[in-house]
Amino acid sequence: MTVTLKDFYADWCGPCKTQDPILEDLEEEWGDRVEFEKIDVDENQDVANEYQVRSIPTIVVENDDGVVERFVGVTQADKLEDALQEAGA
Repeated sequence: MTVTLKDFYADWCGPCKTQDPILEDLEEEWGDRVEFEKIDVDENQDVANEYQVRSIPTIVVENDDGVVERFVGVTQADKLEDALQEAGA
């Protein structure tokens, strides 16, 4: 089972900068079991539209079956870890 965490962000987004260190720590801990993708919404509008991203930061946790959980706004590590476990990581 492939588990992916997609981080939808923009360089100009203050809350996204707050989210970054949380995701960096998670990637250190979970990087061998989870694929981490950073998606700049300004450069990848088609992907942002596909995932119906309307606010950033938006984090989408998905596995082979599809989207497991979606978070909008700065999200703490424990909630993200719960979602990664639920996804099968």
